[in-house]
Amino acid sequence: MTEATPPNYSEARKNSKEFNSRSEYLEHELTIMNFKRWRVHLPFRDFGIEMEDWVPALAATIGKVVMVTAMVAAFAAQFGLSPEFIAENVRYELLIAGGLFVILFSAILNPNANLAGTHGPMIPLIPLIAAAGGHPLALGIMVGVFGLLLSYTKGGSKLVNLTGVGVRAGLLIYLGAVGLISQITKLESWASGMDIGSVSFGVILITVVVYAYLARIQMRWLAIPLCSAIAGIIAFTMGADFQFSTEPGLPNMSPFYWWGEDTGWQLGWPNLEHFIAVIPFAILAVAMWSPDFLGHRVFQELNYPKQAKGVLMNVDDTMTVASIRQIVGAGLGGGNLASSWGTYMIPAAIAKRPIPGGAILTGVLCILAAVIGYPMDLAMWEPVLRVALIVGVFLPLLEAGMQMVRDSKDSQSAGICIFSCAFVNPVFGWAITMLLDNLGLIGDKDRSNTLSLNDKLIIPGIAFVICVGALALVGQLPGIPAIL
Repeated sequence: MTEATPPNYSEARKNSKEFNSRSEYLEHELTIMNFKRWRVHLPFRDFGIEMEDWVPALAATIGKVVMVTAMVAAFAAQFGLSPEFIAENVRYELLIAGGLFVILFSAILNPNANLAGTHGPMIPLIPLIAAAGGHPLALGIMVGVFGLLLSYTKGGSKLVNLTGVGVRAGLLIYLGAVGLISQITKLESWASGMDIGSVSFGVILITVVVYAYLARIQMRWLAIPLCSAIAGIIAFTMGADFQFSTEPGLPNMSPFYWWGEDTGWQLGWPNLEHFIAVIPFAILAVAMWSPDFLGHRVFQELNYPKQAKGVLMNVDDTMTVASIRQIVGAGLGGGNLASSWGTYMIPAAIAKRPIPGGAILTGVLCILAAVIGYPMDLAMWEPVLRVALIVGVFLPLLEAGMQMVRDSKDSQSAGICIFSCAFVNPVFGWAITMLLDNLGLIGDKDRSNTLSLNDKLIIPGIAFVICVGALALVGQLPGIPAIL
């Protein structure tokens, strides 16, 4: 007797009115979806699109505009390129890689792969990359190649599985706390620079109250659009200046324009020396992916029901998508460096939504923002931007990390991870704490006893050596000059 085939999504789906609460309905939706790797998935046949999907879509679009602008502006400053170049390149990234690529890969072909966003931690390293003779296209291609190697060997998921609870908690707490302080400081500096210092106090105060209330009524998924809108209204009412300046239009779509010697980047095509110069930076970029991807998957695990295995983010497939997107985006002329899209995944997980529905909306919003132009101005306005990042990324990171610390063993690993991250950076902190935790020198010694030699020493040891070696090459270890 053959086993009955489980019903597909469209057959198992129920009306929301059949449930006692909206949360029960959303959790049921998560449990009846079961995505297949690299197969065609269609809306309403394999997944639904709900009103909650607009929340991560809005958050992701705001985050995309902000992060790509920061990345391209950092490159432009090194190569003497104009503000007009920055605006056009951001538009190009939003239209091609941010819009069409997101819909094709993370909604249709592989909904278990998170959207490919922007690699924020690499922004401070861009001056070093330029000084070392790096070329944006060579860097993008090398990051993509190393990322594909890591995803092919399933190294990403292996490292995620070997990262203990305490180490995960410490990483999330550090990232959340440092990011939170940074965003508040930047908002205060912006307000002081405009001689309206009270604006930052008013915006943050109202944000705290609204966020606390949303958390109390279990509607934190509304935090990004609601708090950002309120922040913008309060800032404008208190005298902050705002005006639309980016007019509707389309960017130049030719890679030959962007990689011309007198047009676009004005750098021409890269040669062998350019590729050699960016190798250590590309290794470091990919080494940073595992802790970044880990933090995003943790949010799904914390907010989804236990039975929702079929919709969890696949770390290796996300690395594959980010790598392909990196090579394609750089080849076309874009200046973005890819990573897992945190401003999408975190609010999506809190809203109890899977990846594909919001991915479609995100792609559409990115395309509209690029074509219309004016939404880019609103998303980059300081009070809207800072509040969106505070309530959509850094506060949830901090909260998730604190939730994971349940006993003294976890707190020990978390504390040492935070200390190590503060000493160098999150890549170093994650690598050394994972090694110490798996060896049983800190944290749960019983867990260490269950690990094989490979899991206990060899794999964490190799990860530590690669991370520290890459940091040393580019001068990111305190007090030690760059080896290059």
